[in-house]
Order: sequence, then C-alpha cells, then structure tokens
Amino acid sequence: MRTVIYGAGSLGTVLGAYLTKAGEPVDLVNRNRKHIQALKTNGARITGTVSFTVPVHALLPEEMEGKYDLILLMTKQQRNPEVVAFLMDYLKEDGAIVTFQNGLPEPGIAKIAGASRTIGCVVEWGATLISPGVAAMTSDPKRLSFHMGRMNSVPEEKILAVKDLLEKMCPVILEENLSGVRWTKLLINTAFSGFGTVTGKTYGEVAKGFRTRKGVIACMNECAAVAKAEGISFAPIQGINIASLFPCQTWLREKMLMLFIPMAMRKHSAIYPSMLQDIEKGKPCEIESFNAIITEYGRKNHVPTPVNDRITEIIREIDRGERKAAAENLACFHDLF
Repeated sequence: MRTVIYGAGSLGTVLGAYLTKAGEPVDLVNRNRKHIQALKTNGARITGTVSFTVPVHALLPEEMEGKYDLILLMTKQQRNPEVVAFLMDYLKEDGAIVTFQNGLPEPGIAKIAGASRTIGCVVEWGATLISPGVAAMTSDPKRLSFHMGRMNSVPEEKILAVKDLLEKMCPVILEENLSGVRWTKLLINTAFSGFGTVTGKTYGEVAKGFRTRKGVIACMNECAAVAKAEGISFAPIQGINIASLFPCQTWLREKMLMLFIPMAMRKHSAIYPSMLQDIEKGKPCEIESFNAIITEYGRKNHVPTPVNDRITEIIREIDRGERKAAAENLACFHDLF
C-alpha cells in the first residue's frame, strides 16, 4: 500500500521511523520546513525510551504527488475541515483516512471523506518533538498499543490491512466499541493533559501530586457523568478498565484511587501534555478537543462540569499568553476539590 503520515510531528515521526525501519515505505509530511529538511538530511532520530536513527522519505505538503491507499492523519483536529478537504485530492477511491487525533474526530472526517473511508485509531503511547528531525518516545516500549475501530461501512479487508501495517510498530487491538475507547482516552486526556497543562507538569508529576490527583478524580467524575448521559459504554485500554472506577462517590473509593493513579500512570509518567507542547511552540492548543468537549456535552445533557469548565478557562488564558502554566494555578480550584 502507498501510505503517507500527514502531520508527522512527534507521534508521526516516531511511527514513520518504526514503519520505515520495518521495511514499510511511508511518506512523512509536515508543514514545518526545518523539521522536514532535518528528516531529509539526517533521517528520523528517535530518542527517549528507545534509541535509533533511520533514513525516511520526508515531504512538504506541496511536494506530495499522486494518490495514496492510506493517509494516516496526525494534524490537530481544529483544522480538519480544511485539511481533510485538501487531502481528498490525494486519496484513492478505495483508500482510507486513518485518524490518530484526540477527541472525537471520526464523524467530522466521515462527512468529508465518507464513512467507508474513515478509520479511527487511538494511540496508547506518547512522544515529544525535541528538535527538527528528533523525537523522543516517552512511554515504556513494552507498553505500546493502538486501539482501532471503523465506521460501519468500512470493508473488513481494509481494517485488517491497516492493522497489519501498524503492527510493524506495536500491537493493534480491534475495537467494536470505538466510541467507548475514544471516551476512555478522553477521560484520561482531559484529566492528565488538562492538569498537566494547567500546572506545567508531566503525566507522572500530575499522578504523584496530592492536589493534582484530587483534581484528576474530580475531572474524571465529570467525564463519567457526561458519558453516562450520552449513553456511552467505556472500554478498557491496555487491559485496564479505569473508567469502571467512576463515578467515585465514596471516601473509600477515592482513597483507593489516590493510591491507584500513580501506579496506573507509571509506564507513561514521562508524557508531556500535547497541549503544553503546542503552547510552548507558539501553536494554538487543542483544548477544544479535550476538556471543552466535556463542557459542551455537559451543557447538552444538563450535567454540571465545573472542573472541566475551569480547566478550559485557564488553558485558554495560558494559550493566549495571559497566564503561565504553573502549580500556582491549582489555587483556582480551591472551591471545587
């Protein structure tokens, strides 16, 4: 299959390096000229919990030619209408867009590309772009996985072909309940990326802090309540059904969670929130694909979401340069947990 990773930043560079190393030809496309030039000149250098360098085929968007069987989409979701419309000229009639984006991107992509050409994939590992051409894996290499699902009209053979490709990097779990996986990942991201961005900390630091752990539990409680109102059935990720622990309504359950959270995040403790990465690079962050989704669905279902509302407000202020990401921001939550 002819494959392109569109939006090859931190995650895309790591995935592209793994696929290339495994002998799978793949194009890495990004608008960042310095990053693409470094990839062309020096190859993709992967550091962190793994270490290797591999030559890759890197392109700017204007250098793309022909049509692809698979477009692995890793751009920020807020630009999807524009980006997906652009990519239609490069997608074969029987091809597919596989979205690795956060939030709930599949319905919007399907409206443009068609349901039969839309596949969703949840990434269960993290990476950070260190410098042009250099990406650091921040998850334990033994704990990597993809959780993949599809719209109802996607042919089985297409799903299996994508699964076979991605398993050149790590295990792929096929999910019948894609929405459940998406909401479970959203539950985790809103809490850990949310409070990580508010405080300027990694997932591991959020998990260790007493106040941030309290905030994580309060945030996840709201997410669970909103999901229940939406009729969502949470799905386990990497064998852990963390969503089954919510809503947390007793002091004993909360005490258990306070002990469990640092252990659950141990394998991914070095993950640096993607929203914070974007802000530090001067890019608009994806708060609308994280906590703001919970507040939106909360209003729709008349479910109060004060913690997610406050996280959203603070991160928007950080994004606009009106506030710094710092532990002192936890004082803004004194009335909530």
